[in-house]
Amino acid sequence: MPQTASKDKSKKDVTTRINQVKTPLDLNLYLQNEITRLAGIHGINTSVFEEFAQFAIANHKKKDPVIKPVKVKSLALAQIKSAIYKYFSVKDTTELRKSGGFKMATDGMDALNLSVKDGWEKLYRKFVGILPSEENQTGYGCINGINVFNYFKPWQVFELDPQTATSPDIKNAYYRLSKIYHPDAQETGDARIFEAINIMYKSISAEA
Repeated sequence: MPQTASKDKSKKDVTTRINQVKTPLDLNLYLQNEITRLAGIHGINTSVFEEFAQFAIANHKKKDPVIKPVKVKSLALAQIKSAIYKYFSVKDTTELRKSGGFKMATDGMDALNLSVKDGWEKLYRKFVGILPSEENQTGYGCINGINVFNYFKPWQVFELDPQTATSPDIKNAYYRLSKIYHPDAQETGDARIFEAINIMYKSISAEA
């Protein structure tokens, strides 16, 4: 009795597996003719187009996979401070405030409130680099991954290599961005962004 039950189960498993194998869908005459036509034009075996047609028919109603954006953890305040201290070669905030190099570097900047994280982030953006959580930014004011209101990164905004870019390269990059952001451009013009681009253009033009 146990052997009979085992055989029945085995047959059932085989039948289930057979049923799970998907048989190719019948392609209508229209598709067959189109496959023959494309195969003749491109010199590709009809089986390639037939396989693709089968795949498209079987999957065209499936939803695109949801790709969750990778969340980059923001730097802690202590990490930001440490990077600033290292940049100005000081040990702590008291020493930083007394530093002549710090005073000279920040002269002309808006008042910094170093009692809050935002003040330290402004220093990090200006002197250290791009905050990990702000890399490849998108949205208003962002050009080539750079927020032009938070960062002064003209070479990246203009997509140029400072080592090899020529004056014509800089002009062409500037004109390309101007066509998009000049206030006269009806759909994409923006005075604030255009002003930031102009300042960057003058800066790198002087360097070239």
